[in-house]
Amino acid sequence: MFVYYAKDLPRPEKFTERPFTESTKIYDKTGEVLLYEMYGEEKREIIPIDRVPENVIKAVLAAEDINFYKHAGVDFKGVTRAILTNLRLLSPTQGASTISQQLIRSSLLTREKTIGRKIRELILTIELERQYSKEEILEFYLNQVPFGSNTYGVQAASLTYFKKPVSEASLEEAAVLAAIIKAPSFLSPYGEHKEELLQRKDSILDRMKTAQFILEEEWQKAKNTEIAFAKPSQLIQAPHFVMYVKEYLENKYGEQFLQEKGLKVYTSLDWDLQKAAEQAVKEGIIANRSYYRAFNASLVAIDPKTGEIMAMVGSVDYFGESLPKGCSPGKNCFFEPHPNVSIRVRQPGSSFKPIVYAAAFEKGYNDETVVVDEFTNFGTLSNPYTPQNYDGFFRGPVTLRQALAQSLNIPSVKVLANLAGLEYSIQMAQRLGITSLTEPSTFYGLPLVLGGGSVKLLDMVSVYGVFSTDGLRLPPMAVIKILDSDDNTIEENINTPKRVLDSKITRLITSILSDNNARAPVFGWRSPMYFENYQVAAKTGTTQDYKDGWIIGYTPSIVAGVWVGNNDNTPMLKEPGIIVAGPIWRAFIEKAIIKTL
Repeated sequence: MFVYYAKDLPRPEKFTERPFTESTKIYDKTGEVLLYEMYGEEKREIIPIDRVPENVIKAVLAAEDINFYKHAGVDFKGVTRAILTNLRLLSPTQGASTISQQLIRSSLLTREKTIGRKIRELILTIELERQYSKEEILEFYLNQVPFGSNTYGVQAASLTYFKKPVSEASLEEAAVLAAIIKAPSFLSPYGEHKEELLQRKDSILDRMKTAQFILEEEWQKAKNTEIAFAKPSQLIQAPHFVMYVKEYLENKYGEQFLQEKGLKVYTSLDWDLQKAAEQAVKEGIIANRSYYRAFNASLVAIDPKTGEIMAMVGSVDYFGESLPKGCSPGKNCFFEPHPNVSIRVRQPGSSFKPIVYAAAFEKGYNDETVVVDEFTNFGTLSNPYTPQNYDGFFRGPVTLRQALAQSLNIPSVKVLANLAGLEYSIQMAQRLGITSLTEPSTFYGLPLVLGGGSVKLLDMVSVYGVFSTDGLRLPPMAVIKILDSDDNTIEENINTPKRVLDSKITRLITSILSDNNARAPVFGWRSPMYFENYQVAAKTGTTQDYKDGWIIGYTPSIVAGVWVGNNDNTPMLKEPGIIVAGPIWRAFIEKAIIKTL
């Protein structure tokens, strides 16, 4: 058996060759605009092992195979340790593949998971170690291991991510390269999981110190040094949306399948609306940075009748630089380019109120139900909770129409406490499409109605889509159809609507959120929410400490939401969502209404 499998071991240069790949192309809805080409031009540069610095080699060993020089291809102690760890955690969280096994698997074997394939892997690994030296195996590995962005080998990876040859990579950069190997797409510096990448980088530095690969002072300096990544060089349109789609594709099909099949992915993106969204965000943030100390914004638009995502702007500028200069991403940056804020949790302020009012209406109350707007302590004498209205005034008895339209805080807390109920309101939010309220109701308490529970902009826009469609829920959808290289359909998505709310309730919510007369006492007669010739329903939101400004609005044809704030949660100047987010939303929705009529 050993001789039978070992005959397939290739010549050395085979390990640095890659099979022919067909790029996967991501298009807009029409198929006329190419947004991104995955696995297009391959980036690779073969270098000898003596040009790879010690820090890179040691970082890779610490990350992937600490016993590389001690085993003969298979680390049986590591296998045992991994099995015991996985049994203890009751899940397969730890692997034990050596560098030699990884090399054989990625270069010679298929993706099938069978006993025969595993036996072949073990035999070929042992034979690899018998035929080649450790240095040769390591050189093969470091020149062929994938690093994402269609980049293979440490030299190409260093040039891609740091714009320098690997020979010049610092210790912290070496640890980053080693960190990427585990999951090149998921841990891409240009994707949604940069924080996880940096955490893994620190973990690798810890292992290097424990293994005495580096000194204490080297470890400390590397952990504290900011990583400066190069800007992405690939052509990409609607980048945050594309990365959202790319992650969906890789999670569902795997990177190898996407490389081999030459897929054509038709998305839900409306290119004209995407350009309008990007323009509205960029123009709006200029004023916000100058006057309100608000450095970032995000916008999402959905077709409520289908759930299709028509536009997605995850930040002001995906290709921009973090601000202020010299800040540390994930720690103290007002603006970070790559995180897609539309799918990250933020507090929604009063934009959450319609969900609670819908719960109250479902329990039999209506827009003429009266609550009293007065100073109220919802807590105890020793632990008071006394929310205030935005303007600090009390209005006495008000209807629920007035309370919601004018976004009055005290009446809204009373609606939650006395009419809708906290538990029922959370269930309503989840039913309508909120995915992030997973803590017990006591965790949120009565501040929930004022935005005390963190949510995603994409989820909130989808919730308002339920109001637009008379109570039908259609989850957000980004991919419409996928064809292979022979134009065979391998995936086609059509959302099936599900009724989650009575149409009478949604029409009442829409009536209130589009009632200019009812909201005028607080917002004025000609606020950004008012449209003279169209019925547009809208609601703003501002967190109590001015860390977040929101506005979400809809017609029967489109739902659009805008978030404004700072990535590091630094408060803006004391202006509400209607001021910081309203103009961006207004600029976009005016164009969208005309296009979607």
